Amino acid sequence: MLKEIIIAVQAYFKAHRFIKQHQLWKWIIIPGILYALLFVFSMGFFLHTTSGVIEWLSLKTGLKNWLDKMQSTWLGFLFTLSSLGLLLLQMLFYFSFFKYFYLIVGSPVFAYLSEKTEAIMNHQEYPFSFRQLGADMWRGIRLAIRNAVWQSIYLIALMFLSIIPLFGLITPIIALFIEAYYYGFSMLDYSMERHQKNMSESAYYIGTHRGIAIGNGLVFYLMHFLPFIGWVLAPAYAVVAATLALYPLHEDEPPKIYVPGKPSITHKKN
Repeated sequence: MLKEIIIAVQAYFKAHRFIKQHQLWKWIIIPGILYALLFVFSMGFFLHTTSGVIEWLSLKTGLKNWLDKMQSTWLGFLFTLSSLGLLLLQMLFYFSFFKYFYLIVGSPVFAYLSEKTEAIMNHQEYPFSFRQLGADMWRGIRLAIRNAVWQSIYLIALMFLSIIPLFGLITPIIALFIEAYYYGFSMLDYSMERHQKNMSESAYYIGTHRGIAIGNGLVFYLMHFLPFIGWVLAPAYAVVAATLALYPLHEDEPPKIYVPGKPSITHKKN
């Protein structure tokens, strides 16, 4: 899996060169600015509500009253560390919902950009089709909802576990890898759809190459540490990088004739 994570990270550098070489900036900048504005809004909402959630959990679980009765400096210190872990976990939880909202809104651009990337690599042009674009959008929306549900289940469980002293310190790390996997999953699925894999087949295929999904998602999150520029570039770079990372794996598959709206015709290798 480590090798696949490295491949996914290297794909971002390839994506940067690829975008520059083929002048894809118009598909990067405009959606990226929209994403950056939505990101600022979502983080502002997070900062206004975060303290209330931590207080609510500590009161509802009775942990705060128990700590007050124990009057232990050591337990209080552990609770403070756990609160910090919960704060980070909550930030990831908020960002998760924002991320899936943007995946739904931006699905037309993501689908087209992934298709455009593979078309350039194959030295061919896929004919544009509103019908195919609509199918890609609908699949992207369904996948975003599916992944949001599963990821929310894991994150909610981790939020309750995060109030346990010591264990709460590692929950943000676990949550980050879960977040990275599901985001990378969404980026990789655009390629899966073009290779005529349904959602179940896509989930299985990506599950066998989970390192690529995790690596793609991790770099996407790391790019957010670069204010504004990273926020603008992160979503589209993730799409192109995911397509480039999967391309060598697809080279071993039988080639397909792409016809918008119709199943691909597979030519068997001799």
